[in-house]
Amino acid sequence: MDSELHNFVFVWISVVTALIYCRCISGLVPAGHKRFFFFLPVFLLFFLLPLRLTTMSLGGLTGFFITWLCNLKLLLLARDKGPLAPPPLPSQPLSLSLFVAIACLPIKIGPSVGSAASKNGVGDGLKSPANYVAKCILEASLLPFLLWSNYVHEVVLMMAYSVHMYLTLELSLAVVGAAASRLIGVTLEPQFDELYLATSLQDFWGRRWNLMVARILRPSVYEPIRSASGHLVGRQWAHLPAVLAAFAVSALMHELIFYFIGRKEPTWVVTWFFLLQGVAVAAEVAAKKALRGTRWQLPAVVSRPLTLGFVAVTGFWLFLPPLLRCDAVAKTGRETIAVIEFVKRLGSTMRFI
Repeated sequence: MDSELHNFVFVWISVVTALIYCRCISGLVPAGHKRFFFFLPVFLLFFLLPLRLTTMSLGGLTGFFITWLCNLKLLLLARDKGPLAPPPLPSQPLSLSLFVAIACLPIKIGPSVGSAASKNGVGDGLKSPANYVAKCILEASLLPFLLWSNYVHEVVLMMAYSVHMYLTLELSLAVVGAAASRLIGVTLEPQFDELYLATSLQDFWGRRWNLMVARILRPSVYEPIRSASGHLVGRQWAHLPAVLAAFAVSALMHELIFYFIGRKEPTWVVTWFFLLQGVAVAAEVAAKKALRGTRWQLPAVVSRPLTLGFVAVTGFWLFLPPLLRCDAVAKTGRETIAVIEFVKRLGSTMRFI
């Protein structure tokens, strides 16, 4: 654990240094191919740095933050677009600390903390304390299933690990985003929005699951592909290849993060999962267009279980097996024990001091 923490510190010092370089380059080199050329070493660095980390918690989140989110934001910055681009005058440009935080963490500029909008709840992505307490209790109740996985039925284990994965991701992103937003004085943007309320696949993937990914994929992948496809298939259907392209990029990023976690040769099963989701979302959007103007619509009491059922069944079939192949359950148990022991040692040290 100690060596992993040392590597973690080294990785993030490297990330901050690289982002300071990108901030300087963006002010000196005009947007376009030249700026992209100067960003290329950073793109490569952010693909390699997570390889120094071996744990699921630190390595997986670091890969998600810098290899996926940060690289796409820098790709947009190379074209003077996205959240890192200088705002139009007379707005003040991003400070260096804000630039670094927005580049590599799941936050987005909202009303300043203490502002009227923030006090009124506008832009505040944090949920109620009771919501987080309930999710922490549920997360703790799942630990016995993960620590003694050899004695748990495979189906029960997959269900427990699915819930654990979602809760861990939501709580981790909320903690990181809340800490960063408090330190730099901006409000947190929500990362998840109660998945069980999704009434369609488009609603699930676009407006409820990992919203930061949806927000960054839209300008970096979806919109350019839709614009290019409009000349080939017409504006009415241009969104279909754009949806598939966004899910394809998401698939490749998940394959890479799974490699960071397990260091095993990819089987591309995860890619098929996201491509299937992309095809289903595209078909759903096409069906909505065809039925537009009619009164036919599934009630929420029917559409919600159908949506969650489709995601769950396809996830058990295509998404979870590659993750479990990375020895994810055993690693989760070992890392949980390691964190508990580390906190105990830290508490003993603090009491001694």
